[in-house]
Amino acid sequence: MKNLIGLSKEELVDELALLGEKSFRAKQLWQWIYFRGETDFDKMSNLSKDLRAKLKENYTLNRPKIVAEQISNDKTHKWLLEFDDGERIETVYIPEEDRGAVCISTQVGCAVGCKFCHTGSQKITRNLTAGEIVAQFMVARDAYGEWPSPTSETRYLSNIVVMGMGEPLLNKDNTFKALRILSDGDGIAISKRRITLSTSGIAPNIESVAADLGVKLAISLHAPNNEKRSQIMPINQRYPIEEVLKACQKYQYIMGMSRMITFEYLMLKNFNDTPDDAKELIALMKKYNIGAKFNLIPFNPWPSCGFEPSSNNKVHNFSKILEAAGYEAPIRVARGQDILAACGQLKSKKQTA
Repeated sequence: MKNLIGLSKEELVDELALLGEKSFRAKQLWQWIYFRGETDFDKMSNLSKDLRAKLKENYTLNRPKIVAEQISNDKTHKWLLEFDDGERIETVYIPEEDRGAVCISTQVGCAVGCKFCHTGSQKITRNLTAGEIVAQFMVARDAYGEWPSPTSETRYLSNIVVMGMGEPLLNKDNTFKALRILSDGDGIAISKRRITLSTSGIAPNIESVAADLGVKLAISLHAPNNEKRSQIMPINQRYPIEEVLKACQKYQYIMGMSRMITFEYLMLKNFNDTPDDAKELIALMKKYNIGAKFNLIPFNPWPSCGFEPSSNNKVHNFSKILEAAGYEAPIRVARGQDILAACGQLKSKKQTA
């Protein structure tokens, strides 16, 4: 049976038409699925008994199977999820005091193969469907009881970061479709200003993040020049820094210079953490006139990774140099390290869950 989760509104209208139902029923069904999070057709009280019976006979609202879940000492929550074909991914919720972000995956494994990333050591298996991407957030909502959608600012699952397993812009159509569903005002209704898509730099698709979605953009940069970046990010040989930054200019032209682009920068000991590296980053941003802020990420080690984190002194000095040039450069606090849920540590093998 077809799973209705992940269908667009137009597709939902088409499915109901096949059952002989009028289009307004699609909005009612949409609200049951995405506003109330209902999984039982029998409980959809404003639908006729006949329609509920047809839906039960032909469709499902299944979530992925939770194979394992862990909660870190800092309350970071990680799920190992399994889909109908047995493939698995990880999803993470990172809580703050009165809000939090759900870190969503878009692929099983990753084709980009960054040398510092645990996910990158797991070869790509397949893209996730739009429904499989949306369902990750729904699993988190189930866990925290946030159905129906809160109307106040007390929503704890307040943000979405597309920074989990996989490269979202190599699964563009499904990722974009999922984010449209997640931001739709009749359902889950996460504001586009609270959604951040992170890419390793698939330059041809960056402009469309603004033109087609309007969500925030983060670039995994991690080096100030092509020579160093290519050593740790093979994708740089296809889309070098210059192409990525030109695409960022187009994104910012559409969104406006006030919409800062976040550049994620992993601090690797004796590789990219010198004052000269910081100054080279500043020169890059000025050359391309990018409205930028930097997110300095302490490296989170994983078994047999071959890299070490920069010292605290080096990280803080790096931040000070960027800030002196007028750029925000906060140092990210590592979250969920004890359960391998931190940045770059996700992998869907059962033994790492």
